Amino acid sequence: MAKKYLFCPVEITLDVIAGRWKVMIIYYLLEGKKRFNQLQRELRGISHRTLAKQLREMESQGIVIREDYGEIPPRVEYSLSPLGLSLKDILLEMHAWGEKYGSRMQLGATGTGSEEGSSSK
Repeated sequence: MAKKYLFCPVEITLDVIAGRWKVMIIYYLLEGKKRFNQLQRELRGISHRTLAKQLREMESQGIVIREDYGEIPPRVEYSLSPLGLSLKDILLEMHAWGEKYGSRMQLGATGTGSEEGSSSK
């Protein structure tokens, strides 16, 4: 598989938080450590497979810390690393922008927005 090269700092940031679930996973982990099933309940609608995949990706990027207690039954907790915590201000700014301008956006079926009344031609 070819390596993806990113040149713009904004593109790098977007690549880290891209996807339907990553921002929400970070949001819930900002509250503190969570177990897998607790995260899955809070994220309503995410499959077990998708959550596991997203957490693995975020762990490999250094955003999430996975702590396995080596107990039976298994107990694993997820938390944000210092790098993951550094995304807090970005997410809060995105939230503020959404609150301020979200009503102006018309979201399509794919979730991508375009300003109301603007032509796509």
